[in-house]
Amino acid sequence: MARRRTLMTALAASLVFSLAACGSDSGGGDSGGGGGGGGGGDSAGRVGVILPDTESSVRWENFDRPYLEAAFEEAGVDYDIQNAEGDAQRQATIAEQMITEGATVLAIVNLDSASGAQIQEQASAEGVATIDYDRLTLGGTAEYYVSFDNTEVGRLQGQGLQQCLEANGVTQGNIAFVNGSPDDNNATLFSSGAHEVLDPLTQYTQVAEQAVPDWDNQEAATIFEQMYTQNNGNIQGVLAANDGLANSVIQILERNNAAGQSNVTGQDATVEGLQNILAGNQCMTVYKSVREEANALAELAVALINGEEGETTGTVEDPEGGREVPSVLLTPVSIFRDNVNDVVEDDFVSAEELCTGDFAAACQELGIE
Repeated sequence: MARRRTLMTALAASLVFSLAACGSDSGGGDSGGGGGGGGGGDSAGRVGVILPDTESSVRWENFDRPYLEAAFEEAGVDYDIQNAEGDAQRQATIAEQMITEGATVLAIVNLDSASGAQIQEQASAEGVATIDYDRLTLGGTAEYYVSFDNTEVGRLQGQGLQQCLEANGVTQGNIAFVNGSPDDNNATLFSSGAHEVLDPLTQYTQVAEQAVPDWDNQEAATIFEQMYTQNNGNIQGVLAANDGLANSVIQILERNNAAGQSNVTGQDATVEGLQNILAGNQCMTVYKSVREEANALAELAVALINGEEGETTGTVEDPEGGREVPSVLLTPVSIFRDNVNDVVEDDFVSAEELCTGDFAAACQELGIE
């Protein structure tokens, strides 16, 4: 019940935009890197948003794009949303085009801090305000940072892994860490939070840890297969940084007839991740309301366009830039099998896309409809 109240409180606090308003549902979305523009144009400004890729997570096109479109449409802001497709040079080129075409606010999900800082330096030289969306650009110049408490995301993953191990009777065992991309500051924070929880637990031995470049799921499978082989299959828990990496781990476990025998964490509450939880192959995920994040970005962009000070929740330290960045940090929520329905009731995924085929029985058992 506590988790449900947290979700509903957060939802009530945010602006409520339905995906129907932008002609897309959470399971669809354009997976390409094309732009999109619109808005009522009531504000004298234009917002450019550059999403990072289509490979590291389905969230960027399936969730962020439609929620951002809905938020900007509701705010009456002209906007352009494009995807860098994992290419830092492409991201820089898109940013230059957006600035040339009249963007007054530029929001980026950086592919790495160095390239992100260069984009922000160029924007600043042209009098364009910038916002870090989801990932902080270390050494950057963004006016604001919008994200979740990413250290807390890692803590939730660590707590979740401990909870699942104990629930499954694993009082001693080996755990492995499959971390996100080493050049993603969020991945560093996730890992830090998880270690904060798990390092004091001496009953669990940390036998392997490796970051996955670019959050590449295929490479994650190779990395975990090596971990699994080197430890002769003796791994009882896996701290996987998101649902994509978790699914790669599960594929290797299935190949070794060990699916369900290792407790695996995740993040993003994707359909795939939730289905893995329903099947008993993943123990938990971390849900982050992209709708809230998109709304927060839209509100800050409108404030910048209007020459106003945006409403923030605090600051985040940028150690490379030697500054405190005004920030909006939202609250993540742990999702286990018993509260998967909370994600459905929050309209993040639909029961129709989640409860297909072999998952229908589990949905019925849990009252997901």
